[in-house]
Amino acid sequence: MRVLVFFDLPVITGEQRRQYTKFRKLLLKSGFMMLQESVYCKLALNGTAVQSIVDNIHKNSPPEGVVQLLTITEKQYSKMDFIVGSAKSEVLDTDERLVVL
Repeated sequence: MRVLVFFDLPVITGEQRRQYTKFRKLLLKSGFMMLQESVYCKLALNGTAVQSIVDNIHKNSPPEGVVQLLTITEKQYSKMDFIVGSAKSEVLDTDERLVVL
């Protein structure tokens, strides 16, 4: 499964910029990778992991702006259509790297 985070945060005042930076750093520290500006994605193994990710985002969201979450399956994610540009292959982010014991 994948968890996508979409956000649009105000950055007019210094405090708003700090909140934006803090939220973005939280996403990166939590293992999210940037798909586009203000669109981040993370691979999750199961529904329990997804719920943990969602709870963490809810707990650490800034007080202003818009933050949205979308959970999709790996099959749905793999059907993403690139109209302009292409997928970045800097990071191996597929379930092929998972080892089930």
